[in-house]
Amino acid sequence: MVRLAEDAVDRARDADAALARGEIAGPIHGVPFTIKDSLDTAGLVTTAGSVGWRDRVPERDATVVARLKAAGGILVGKTNTPEFTWSDETDNDVFGRTSNPYDLARTPGGSSGGAASIVAAGGVPFDIGSDTGDSIRQPAHVCGIAGLKPTQGRVPRTGHWPSFAGIVGGLQQLGPLARRVDDLALLLPIIAGPDGEDPHVVPAPLGDPDTVTVGGLRIVAFTDNGLRRPSDDTTATVEAAIAALSAAGATIVREVPPALDEAWEVWDHLIRDDGYGWLRRLIAGAGTPGIGSYETRGWIDPKPAVPGDELSALVERADRVRSRLLRWFQASDAIVCPAMPQPAIRHGESTEPWFGDTYSDVHNLTGWPSVVVRGGTSAEGLPIGVQVVARPWREDVALAVAGVVEAASGGWQPPPL
Repeated sequence: MVRLAEDAVDRARDADAALARGEIAGPIHGVPFTIKDSLDTAGLVTTAGSVGWRDRVPERDATVVARLKAAGGILVGKTNTPEFTWSDETDNDVFGRTSNPYDLARTPGGSSGGAASIVAAGGVPFDIGSDTGDSIRQPAHVCGIAGLKPTQGRVPRTGHWPSFAGIVGGLQQLGPLARRVDDLALLLPIIAGPDGEDPHVVPAPLGDPDTVTVGGLRIVAFTDNGLRRPSDDTTATVEAAIAALSAAGATIVREVPPALDEAWEVWDHLIRDDGYGWLRRLIAGAGTPGIGSYETRGWIDPKPAVPGDELSALVERADRVRSRLLRWFQASDAIVCPAMPQPAIRHGESTEPWFGDTYSDVHNLTGWPSVVVRGGTSAEGLPIGVQVVARPWREDVALAVAGVVEAASGGWQPPPL
């Protein structure tokens, strides 16, 4: 295992020396970054938050890590995650709990809560998160930064746990977390594109958000999806974003997309209906007893798996819902809505019956690209994010729209630490 601090300092000195010679390794030459602990790092312990992997040292980097290093980035640390990424709070039996830098009594979200909290606190410029059920967008929202969940099939998940395989892999994407939308736009081309291992990634072209004219877009906007009522502060924040986009010349259409209730229900069942077999296999494979961190925290309710014919019917239903929503989206360019119904919750509240999403989770089912950017602040001084969703492969549109929201709101603000 490498001594990371010494290695990072050595790499920084090498980067400075190369720059002095006029040599630039890539677009993030010499830029320090951290990486979520669910992504493999060569020679450096990668636990995925599971005690059975406390001392596990991978032999090679995950694809996104290797690409960031090749682009000149300097890895300076790993960031905390719930065990194998499955919780709205960031806590595990290896490293314990991560707190929100805006209020230490609250969670930074999950599962990329460690990544979002260190970026929000100014510790590093960026991290890479994973998002199977709002796990980039929720932490970006509650930590007041910018986060991008790219289109499903845009970024290779090779070297991530859970992997690209199976039903849950079909809901997951990797993407950047940073303080500014421009940084998301810089990082996406570095990590995107086929790697010859993730069988779901395609060589789709990337657009440039700087060439998108927001004033010519048709944007569907809503503050309440009818499933989870947002807080008043959340509604006001999204309304301010809508007003900024209208002032920029975008055509605003007040509408709630169809079938969001069914989309959320199908996503929820795809996660749970094998009796959490996908999660149990990961925990058992790591050599962790029982169901690991989930044993005492009550984060999952492992009911028996449904029969195989019910599971296959569910997969068919999922594709019908995806198709219906895709047909509906052809008339518009983007959606603007809440990221979550409320700002950061207190530690331990994710199991309360009033807590839930439905605004972001549905786009793990659709696979559409989504950006969350800070749009406002709650009465308690907590960040509130705004979510921008675009059609498949149009991350450029989502980033451009999010840039207008960020410019109007001021975006990230330093926490009072």
